[in-house]
Amino acid sequence: MNSTRHIAFIATLIAAVSVASQVTSAKEQLQQLQTVLHEAHLRSDWPSYLKNSRTLKDFMNGAPDAVLQLMSAEAFAGNVDGALSEFKEYARMGQANEDVLKLKQFDTLRADPRFTPIYKEMAANLTSISTASKACSLGDNTLLPEDLDYDPETKRFYISSVLKKEILTSDMQGNTHLFAEAPEHWPMMALKIDREHRILWATEVALDGFTIVDQKDWGRSAILIYDLKSGKLLHRIEEPIHTALGDMTLTQDGDAILSDGDGGGIYRVRRETQQIERMDAGDFISPQTAAMLPAGKHIFVPDYARGIGILDLNTKQVTWIPMQGTYALNGIDGLYLDGHTLIATQNGTSPERVIEFKLNDSLTHILSETIIERSTPSLGDPTHGVVVGDTFYYIANSGWDTLDEHGNRKPGIIPTAPWIMRTPLHPILQR
Repeated sequence: MNSTRHIAFIATLIAAVSVASQVTSAKEQLQQLQTVLHEAHLRSDWPSYLKNSRTLKDFMNGAPDAVLQLMSAEAFAGNVDGALSEFKEYARMGQANEDVLKLKQFDTLRADPRFTPIYKEMAANLTSISTASKACSLGDNTLLPEDLDYDPETKRFYISSVLKKEILTSDMQGNTHLFAEAPEHWPMMALKIDREHRILWATEVALDGFTIVDQKDWGRSAILIYDLKSGKLLHRIEEPIHTALGDMTLTQDGDAILSDGDGGGIYRVRRETQQIERMDAGDFISPQTAAMLPAGKHIFVPDYARGIGILDLNTKQVTWIPMQGTYALNGIDGLYLDGHTLIATQNGTSPERVIEFKLNDSLTHILSETIIERSTPSLGDPTHGVVVGDTFYYIANSGWDTLDEHGNRKPGIIPTAPWIMRTPLHPILQR
């Protein structure tokens, strides 16, 4: 998970722009797009602003925030029809942002009779939906739980804690026990259980800017391998470069695939040798929890900004699942494949939600979506989940939304206890 996702990410995207040919990484491309758009806005150069907003939308694979950006550019250019078309697409993707619509550039749009029915469609995206129920409370409102996995042999969940810097186990009733403390006392982030080899992979990450971490350690990540039965730390592997390895999945061979939400990289750590190699060519801005495809040669990589990419682990080539002007695939923190269904926890969409996407036979296009939970009192910021049989369990009300950019509680906010939610696969409510 990208630790700054709740604070700065959408704000930087909505200001964005055009790509220099010499730039190779997606992060560098986005930075240049931001600069070009910002300069065009300062000059009131609306033709350039519009042109580069269209470039941004293509670059972001049609993600909702880029749709809003283009809607704004069309409005500045005086193109009411174009702005309404983008607004309609934004609403169709299940999104809502009333604050943006209050901006001055949308005065003419709001006066147009075509605006109201689209606005009503958008407002409907905020209605409460849930097919989930509470499995158990984790009780402690100081945990900030991040990742979740399940061991069927012991029938216990494993949960990483950011603020307490530890890994807990929990039964289905929410009775927790300490499994391990972070060796360097950094926030615990990703974890995955290798059921065959009876080991647990985890990461501790010295999150940039977090006051609960010594400043000298900011930007460091370590990969941890524990014996699942005893809790003994078998290996600690520190990545030498500046990374935030906050998300993880495992290959069929038991290797770890780790995502650097801040730096954009995808890394593979070999179980037998503990060797680290980079698996991508710079196509991702903020990759999150990946999901393996059945043959083991490709992975779904949810990029917080650009949507879901399919990464070829041999060639490093990426193809993107089309959003089709209908499906919001951005803002995904956790992603899980169950047959022809992708299950996603989306804490970077508006509203936040947990959702299923039904895929075609080749697993390359989305056919439909089903909302599991949206706009409920229990959801808060959902983070990660795990499929157990025919049930999906996920962390809700994690507490990320109660923190400022330095990891401190926001003034006047008293957090409530996080939950593990459960929902049967596959809910019948479909949009």
